[in-house]
Amino acid sequence: MSNEYTYDVWMESQGIPIHRGYYIEDLRTVEVAPWSLRGCDAAFVQLEGMQGVVESRVQEIAPGASLPPFKAAMDEVVYVLSGQGSASVWGKNANNKHNFEWSARSMFVLPRNTWAQLSNMQGDRVVRLLHYNYLPLGMSAVSDPDFFFDNPYEEELVLASAEEMYSEAQAITQDHIGEGQARRTLWVGNFFPDMGVWDKLMFRPGRGSMNRSVYMEPPSGELSMHMSVFASGTYKKGHRHGPGRVIVIPGGEGYSIMWPHEGAEKQVIPWHEASCFVPPDRWFHQHFNAGEIPGRYLALHPPRQFAGGSETVEDIGRDQIEYVNEDPAVRERFESELDKRGLKSAMPPQAYDDPDYVWSYDGYESH
Repeated sequence: MSNEYTYDVWMESQGIPIHRGYYIEDLRTVEVAPWSLRGCDAAFVQLEGMQGVVESRVQEIAPGASLPPFKAAMDEVVYVLSGQGSASVWGKNANNKHNFEWSARSMFVLPRNTWAQLSNMQGDRVVRLLHYNYLPLGMSAVSDPDFFFDNPYEEELVLASAEEMYSEAQAITQDHIGEGQARRTLWVGNFFPDMGVWDKLMFRPGRGSMNRSVYMEPPSGELSMHMSVFASGTYKKGHRHGPGRVIVIPGGEGYSIMWPHEGAEKQVIPWHEASCFVPPDRWFHQHFNAGEIPGRYLALHPPRQFAGGSETVEDIGRDQIEYVNEDPAVRERFESELDKRGLKSAMPPQAYDDPDYVWSYDGYESH
């Protein structure tokens, strides 16, 4: 029996770069190479914590070019790293095309078994896109790549009009217990115009740092995502969850730290816009905003059956480190990093002493 995942064998056979490790500092500059399957320059990004669970890759569209139409048997999230372009998406009825435009920091979903064509609307610069899907799990069940990329089956799009299919997402309210809230708002849609300025955010005090978040899902399938926003000079509590959560930065500057257990070597990840990292399975990790503006990270979730499908902590004593219990070196390092930038910590001293400290959201509006 092979110890390799079927997906990994296929990925290696594609002849394009595979970027590995714990993080990519800037997805906009990683090496890409011609990929015959999709008719563009591309590269796979398989960081520690993704293997066998999710796929991510960078694709490039040349100035003024359009990629060949493409259909795949899995839903796919596309996040725009740089550039401006347009998309056409259609199902069985090729005359019923859904057309929309996107730009840097847009996010949209390409539904399974439908056709899509992506175009670069700028004639003087390339477009860079991050694609994310559950193909590794699919290939563990069906090992034939043609099933995913050359399958004659086509679906009709769920919604009838372009105005509905790729209009801005709509909010629904869910009953929800956790992190101090009885209900939460979920944004449902296939198009999110700019995650760098999205301001429809809920208070999520359970993670500290005046954290605010938005949760997102497409109208069909099991893909899901969330974005957290936290203030300059603050940092979030250390926490852990399951594998496969790809994190990309829409804005801000800071760093994250990841470690598997107490006493282990820690991986320090500097980040800014277009940085990417993946906390491996059950590794603790902690996010620090060392910049002058709110920090944002967008998390593309793994399938729901993997632990940690959302930010909710099931066992706080086991899966989250409260400020009062963290190593004092965490605070010292953070204040040192801020000092290098001429900034001061906005962490209230009471947060380190009072386990019941409640963060004030004065001046912020929750949606």
